[in-house]
Amino acid sequence: MHMENFAPIMFAGLIVIMLIGFPVAFSLAALGLFSGFFAIEMGWFPANFMANLPINMFGILSNDLLLAIPFFTLMGAVLEKCGLAEDMLDSMGQLFGPVRGGLGYSVIIVGFILGAITGTVAGQVIAMAMISLPVMMRYGYNMRYATGVLAASGTITQLVPPSLVLIVMADQLGRSVGDMYKGAWGPAILQVLIFAIYTFLLGRIRPEYVPGLPRTARTLHGWALWGKCLRGIIPSAILIFAVLGSMGGLPFMDHAIATPTEAGAMGAVGSLILAAIHKRLTWQLIKEAMDGTMRLTAMVVFILIGSRVFSLVFQGVDGAIWIEHMLTDLPGGQIGFLIVVNIFIFFLAFFLDFFEIAFIILPLLGPVAHKLGIDLVWFGVLLCVNMQTSFMHPPFGFALFYLRGISDTLFKEKRIDRPVKSSDIYMGSIPWVVMQLILVAIVIFFPQTVTVFLDKEKVVDLDKVQLDMPADTSAEPSINMDDPFGTGSKPADGASAAPGAEPAMPMPEPMPEPTAPEPAPEGAASTPQ
Repeated sequence: MHMENFAPIMFAGLIVIMLIGFPVAFSLAALGLFSGFFAIEMGWFPANFMANLPINMFGILSNDLLLAIPFFTLMGAVLEKCGLAEDMLDSMGQLFGPVRGGLGYSVIIVGFILGAITGTVAGQVIAMAMISLPVMMRYGYNMRYATGVLAASGTITQLVPPSLVLIVMADQLGRSVGDMYKGAWGPAILQVLIFAIYTFLLGRIRPEYVPGLPRTARTLHGWALWGKCLRGIIPSAILIFAVLGSMGGLPFMDHAIATPTEAGAMGAVGSLILAAIHKRLTWQLIKEAMDGTMRLTAMVVFILIGSRVFSLVFQGVDGAIWIEHMLTDLPGGQIGFLIVVNIFIFFLAFFLDFFEIAFIILPLLGPVAHKLGIDLVWFGVLLCVNMQTSFMHPPFGFALFYLRGISDTLFKEKRIDRPVKSSDIYMGSIPWVVMQLILVAIVIFFPQTVTVFLDKEKVVDLDKVQLDMPADTSAEPSINMDDPFGTGSKPADGASAAPGAEPAMPMPEPMPEPTAPEPAPEGAASTPQ
């Protein structure tokens, strides 16, 4: 076997072990180690090449940027359990409920706001389904629309800053987290608009699918209703501005005053303050939030270690060169590359979590995108838009699993009068997956949707650089070339010095060379030094 044939075999093995279902962090590390020992046995690289592995491990664990993940996770876990979602959904539902499709609008808007302050899909889907699904079923909303909008509004979290996916993208692509956040705002807002437009059109074409609530369903009116809405929105907006603004992650901010890790720590403290404002800050809440943070952080670190073991060996057998040659020869240049990569990521997301895709696949694709002249911030945000679908499409969409579990719980607790069919959950997700793919196409063909909020780089055209020389070239030089040292002596050819020149200071006389002391006469006493 030749080494150039081994990289495709490793890549095929990667796909196989990910389809098996065993925890990918351990199976990926095992595949990398086995492939490394095989490569050493075949003489493709020396045994001391694997000595780079411990250095890589220490490099991962000492990466300060990854500290932002537990901080943002803790912030989301606290806000998920402090009742903020319930309060916002209740107030927004009463505000928009009488409008046709109003409950759908409220779920989309609250999903966007919660995504900007929590960053967790599971808690968001569960919280919104517990509050909104019984109300939607009670007032005759179409079951497939209800389940679809609840799942899709939870996945917006992965695109809205401070998304954990964007932090990982920035780390893997070597770009600023603040730039990734700025680039994600455009697609995130577009995604919300696309969902809202679909709800509006459905209300016009099939009004019985999304009926308006009767006015009698409101328990609050007037300023009391607006006050409850603002009590949920204003503290959230302050937290968003404090966290994202401090790290330069908001549009039209050209500098940062904090690192992502510092901003994440500030967000975790802010979430505790919000929980205290809602009078739900308890030791039990903190314990549960820290337990969830520990589990997610450990999962991320183990996946990252496993992917680094695989990628080290894959690079050693020239796998990166194989990937580069395969993808740079695609027809269509940048557009062809982006279309093929997004199709590949879309189908890979049927089986993999977004963290696994980001840690395993992105390091292979990033160098190729950079060589093709693709802006890596645009590339990262585009893949993040695509990876939203990993939570939505059957059979392994995690948002659908969360919805399946919470709907069963609601039926057992008699909060809904009939069970939710799995077919309604899966079929209801399809229109929303299509809308997410529409956004992928928009971002590919209109990169301004990402770059509009990014700082413009100052490009210097070297062909237009001009060097202006002084116009008066007849002036005497500042240094007398006939007497460069200013000794005042006349030139050897008898020419006089420049008229009006001041007499220069004389050069100091050179110091005499030190001479050895004369020997003392024989018999004379020596003088102490």
